Amino acid sequence: MSDTLVAEIESLGERLALARASISQRFIGQDRVVELVLASLLCGGHALLVGLPGLGKTRLVDTLSTVMGLKGNRIQFTPDLMPADILGSEVLDADPDGTRRFRFIEGPIFCQLLLADEINRASPRTQSALLQAMQEREVTIAGQHRPLGRPFHVLATQNPIEQEGTYPLPEAQLDRFLVQVDVPYPDRATEKAVLLATTGAEDAAVHQVFSTDELLTAQSILRRMPVGENVVELILDLVRACRPGEAEATPDLRDSLSWGPGPRAAQALMLTVRARALLDGRLAPSAEDVAALARPVLIHRMALNFAARARGEDLGTLIDRTTARITRIEAAA
Repeated sequence: MSDTLVAEIESLGERLALARASISQRFIGQDRVVELVLASLLCGGHALLVGLPGLGKTRLVDTLSTVMGLKGNRIQFTPDLMPADILGSEVLDADPDGTRRFRFIEGPIFCQLLLADEINRASPRTQSALLQAMQEREVTIAGQHRPLGRPFHVLATQNPIEQEGTYPLPEAQLDRFLVQVDVPYPDRATEKAVLLATTGAEDAAVHQVFSTDELLTAQSILRRMPVGENVVELILDLVRACRPGEAEATPDLRDSLSWGPGPRAAQALMLTVRARALLDGRLAPSAEDVAALARPVLIHRMALNFAARARGEDLGTLIDRTTARITRIEAAA
């Protein structure tokens, strides 16, 4: 690793520490949640925040928009939301001389940080309007390709699908989220701090730490961070062990899964382990980073079969068990 890259990584680590400190002034506690969402932005990816209403998911995304210097828009997903409400549409204008022409009105997706609030309350048809945008950073409307903001990130919030009035996200769309971030209830001390900070006369203010160009530079630095051969092999072993059709999968896993993660999951792990190292102020990722990120990267890219659901198995526990087994094998080797 060159001295220049080392200096860039160390400088970026200091800036990220400032960003986390600023975020914590308004989004109290939940360090794991903040880490995963910041990691997704550093990787240039999208994040799916899953949790019950009232846990601060929307507040976090609004805070990130300010701290990271991104132009943000918000869409409240509802059952009657249409794709044009997200993408925009063409309208027919009439000039004073009687000439008529079509004019495109941009939808809220034309931004840098899109908050898709309660994304699973919209129909699958409307959810699919985000597919091209999330993968290709552009949309096609009336046969014309229209680029989106640079960078472009989707941070979507989702209520648990057991709640009424929700639709499961299509598998193709789930795979486009870099990580799934489970937002739990805060512990007692954190909840007390939230009460004191949010029920007074003034709300805590946050300040901008990054600009758009600085975030793009950070994303470039992350991709230049070296990853050791042992970490690369660990990522491959873990992803392939979670596929029921691969030789690396254990018999109990083959009996429990309908499908496993694809190559995009391995790519996501390669990026997110670098981001976690950056956020911790380290120069390279380790096996511990792979173990820490296995569940948020893999859980939305896998599915239990009917028999496993009937037995009451939990997908997160299955991932944790597989991760522990793979990391023990690597440590022994």
